[in-house]
Amino acid sequence: MYYVVESNKSFEQAATDLDTAVKNHGFGVLHVHDLGATLRSKGFDFAEQCQVFEVCNPGQASKVLATDMRLNMALPCRISVFTEKGQTKIGLIKPAEMLATLSQDPTLAQVAQEVEEKTMQMVDEAK
Repeated sequence: MYYVVESNKSFEQAATDLDTAVKNHGFGVLHVHDLGATLRSKGFDFAEQCQVFEVCNPGQASKVLATDMRLNMALPCRISVFTEKGQTKIGLIKPAEMLATLSQDPTLAQVAQEVEEKTMQMVDEAK
């Protein structure tokens, strides 16, 4: 269900490279949540780094929403760059598996598979 790779890059470089890879695949970065900074700003002792990229391909999103509007709650896709015990990692929850728990529609399964292949390519390119 998860796709996570280790990177030899710094956290910052992996995040920059993910941003580039997302755009190179025709997706947009809607927002980046810096969970590490948010937790530290709220007074929590959080030593790791974690940025969650909300990414979207408008064409694919419109297909999903045209089929089942309720699936707006599963959009956009999220790809995370994070550290774990000093190791930089990049990962995502596989869209095809996640969507299969929400819908059995074969059209949506195909869209999710296409998005999964692209987002995994983004992760591999950023690592």
